[in-house]
Amino acid sequence: MKRLAAWLLAAMLAACAGQRPDAPPAAAVVAPAAWRDGNGTGTGVQTVVWWRGFGDPALGNVVEQALANNVDIAIAATRVEEARAQFGLARGQLLPSAELGAGAKRERFLNAFGRTASQTAEQLEIGVSYDLDLFGRLRNSSEAARASLLATQAARDNVTLAVASSAAAGYIGLRALDERLAVVRETVGARANSLRIAQRRAQSGYATRLELEQAEAELRGTEQLVPVLELAITRQENGLSVLLGENPRAIERGAALPALTPPTVPTLLPSQLLRRRPDIAQAEQLIVAADRSLDAARAAFMPSIGLGVSGGYVDSTLIADPVGIFTIGGSILAPLYAGGRLHAQADLAAARRDQAAYFYRKVALNAFREVEDALAALQRTGEQEQVLQLQRDILAQALVRATNRYRAGYSSYLEQLDAQRGLLNADLSLVQASSDRLSATVSLYQALGGGWSEGAP
Repeated sequence: MKRLAAWLLAAMLAACAGQRPDAPPAAAVVAPAAWRDGNGTGTGVQTVVWWRGFGDPALGNVVEQALANNVDIAIAATRVEEARAQFGLARGQLLPSAELGAGAKRERFLNAFGRTASQTAEQLEIGVSYDLDLFGRLRNSSEAARASLLATQAARDNVTLAVASSAAAGYIGLRALDERLAVVRETVGARANSLRIAQRRAQSGYATRLELEQAEAELRGTEQLVPVLELAITRQENGLSVLLGENPRAIERGAALPALTPPTVPTLLPSQLLRRRPDIAQAEQLIVAADRSLDAARAAFMPSIGLGVSGGYVDSTLIADPVGIFTIGGSILAPLYAGGRLHAQADLAAARRDQAAYFYRKVALNAFREVEDALAALQRTGEQEQVLQLQRDILAQALVRATNRYRAGYSSYLEQLDAQRGLLNADLSLVQASSDRLSATVSLYQALGGGWSEGAP
């Protein structure tokens, strides 16, 4: 009857917890069957070190230095260690605990006959206690801590991927600035030559003072772009240096921007993306942690059953031999009234679980969008680069003809000046489009969760 009464009490307490709330259906994620434009991302199998696929050892060195020395990665690693310690603490609560107690004293006192007496006494005792956790409160707390650890590890992986992508994109941006500076310096040389021609023609009377002033103004206008680009290069190098975990310094260069070849990214379906991106894995483990915390909060309505065993001895100068002592017992603690705190804790855990579910949906939808954006950017910037290359070739031919006509006296300097301006703008736009295409490849790798090899999870 006593055992039946105990289980009836447990059933009554469980009923007080109410029905376990389900996750909101609106937070469910359904991956699309294919990407928006039906774009594939190649067929080859890539290595995990995807940045080596650009064919520039200097770019690879920059990324690997960032992975080795970046401060954000180091901070993320310490957070993993913190979460591992929290998991160890929660898991340790599932195991028995043992304590050793020892004491000694010298005292003088009045005995029962009113006479003074003295003794030297010592005591040694070992106690073991264990929570049976019949209803899973500690077990669910341990599982929640484990899921939090996995979420923290996924967050570290996400930071690592972001740092690698930022380092690669930063190096590409640096080489693009180098290429722009080379184009501007070449244009400065061409316009300095045009100024010399205008000076000779003005001296011989074939050119007006206006043409001479236009040629000099164009030369100075192009020269002022040089310090602007040099400043941008310095700032880019300083930013990359901090990303590498170092003081600002010059960054070693490798291949020129036109020599960088974007690697092919393997095909990946939208449904596969959910298992590859570290931020999605983090959001998933946050749901698990919140769900287990909800179970632990609901288990707090149930009784807590503990067992305890202790034993030792007591020795004193007043007795002939040491005396052995022991204690064996158990306890059942059942909550009867807590002023609504247990219900509030369960409601709080349920709300956090729902937040984690919606956060997972948000992260997944954002992941799909980032892949779609990167695929579209890779395709459109490639098309733009092809058109700009055609435009650049035509403008280069037009400049040659305009220069020849000007030297032969068949046209004014304004015709040559327009051709020079058009070619400079086309060259700078072509550099930008090439840089955007390479950066889109980096963004696509980041959106797909980084590089991988055949058979890798």
